[in-house]
Amino acid sequence: MGKLFTSESVTEGHPDKIADQISDAILDALLEQDPYSRVAAETTVATGIALVVGEITTKAYVDIAKIARDTIREIGYVNNVDGYNANSIAVLTSIDEQSADIALGVDKAYESKQAGVTEDYGTGAGDQGIIFGYATDETPEYLPPAISFAHRLTRQLTKVRKDGTLSYLRPDGKSQVTVEFGEDGQTVKRIHTIVISTQHAEDVGLEQIRQDVLTYVIKPVIPAELLDADTIYYVNPTGRFVIGGPQGDSGLTGRKIIVDTYGGTGRHGGGAFSGKDPTKVDRSAAYAARWVAKNLVAAGAAKKIEVELAYAIGVAKPVSIAVETFGTGVIEDEKIVEIIDRVFDLRPAAIIDALDLRRPIYKQTAAYGHFGRTDIDLPWEHLDKVEEIKKYL
Repeated sequence: MGKLFTSESVTEGHPDKIADQISDAILDALLEQDPYSRVAAETTVATGIALVVGEITTKAYVDIAKIARDTIREIGYVNNVDGYNANSIAVLTSIDEQSADIALGVDKAYESKQAGVTEDYGTGAGDQGIIFGYATDETPEYLPPAISFAHRLTRQLTKVRKDGTLSYLRPDGKSQVTVEFGEDGQTVKRIHTIVISTQHAEDVGLEQIRQDVLTYVIKPVIPAELLDADTIYYVNPTGRFVIGGPQGDSGLTGRKIIVDTYGGTGRHGGGAFSGKDPTKVDRSAAYAARWVAKNLVAAGAAKKIEVELAYAIGVAKPVSIAVETFGTGVIEDEKIVEIIDRVFDLRPAAIIDALDLRRPIYKQTAAYGHFGRTDIDLPWEHLDKVEEIKKYL
C-alpha cells in the first residue's frame, strides 16, 4: 500500500459553518454600505439561539438579527423537526467598537511615523501573526487532492438536498476522503476510503441512505478510475443522524480552519478568516499567500510550494517571508523569496488594493473552502502574475 493522506469537509449546515456564514454575511452587509468598515464578528449557535459578539467600527447600519435569520433560512433550517428554526430562534448581540489602540496602528503604519521614512506605507497590519499559503500541481485547482475531493462531496450533498433529488436529507453533514498515493508519493493512485455522515429525516432507512449517497453523491463527483472494488465506504457509520445542526452540537466561528484551507496539508498559522475585515492579516495575508503560491506553481517555480508570511501589529511590511518547495523547486528557495519580493507587494494596504478586498465577497467563501474554488470567482485564485514570475525564472 502506498502513502495515505486524509482530509475532511463539512456542509453549510454544520454548526461551525453556520456560525462562519453568519459572521461573513454581517461583514458583507457592512462592507456593502461602508467599504472601510472594521469588523471582527464572532458567532455562536446552539439550540434555540444565535449569539453575535465582537468589535465593529462602521458608518453603516445593518440589522444583525435579520442577517442571522436570513442566513440560517438560506442554509435550510426552517423546520422545527430539524431542531433549529430560523423563524423562532433568539438572536443575541454584544458589539463594541474596535479598540482605539488597535486603530492607531492600522490607520497609519509604524514605518510612516519614523523619522527619515519618506514612503507612505499606508495601512499597518491589524495584528501580529504568521500566515501560510500553499499550492500544488496535483489537481487542476492547485489544491491537495484529499481536500479537493472532500469539498466536492459536501457541495454535492448540499446540491442533492436543495434540488430535491434526496429531499429527506437535512442541512448538517460531513465528508472525509483518504487518498492513496503511488510510489512517488505524489501521484494519486486511488481513493482508499470515503466517509460521509449526513443528517436525515426520521423516517428513512439506513440502507436507502447508503445506496442513495453512493449513487447521487459519491459517483457523480469522484472520478470513477479512482474508485475500485477495495475502496471502503462508510455512510452514516453510527447508523442514525436525525438530531443535527446546532441542536446536536454548538457551533462557533473559526473552528474549521483546516477545512477552510488545505485540509491539513502544509502548516497553518492558527488565525481564522470569517467575520474579519481585510485589514486583519489573518484573512487578507492568507489570501495573498495563496495567490503568491498558486502563481509560483503555475509559473513552474516548483510542483508544490508553501509560503509563510509574518507581520507585526501596526507595521506594514512583512517582518519575514519564507518558502518551502519540498524538494520540487527548479531554483533555490531563497531565489523564490527574491522573486516574491520583486513581483508582490505584501503590505496590507497593497494586498487590499491588488485583490480588491473591500467588497462584499466573503459570505460565499464561508463554506466549502476559501481556496481552489471553481464555482465562484475569487481574486486570490487568479493566475495574473505567472508571466511576470517567468521572467525571473
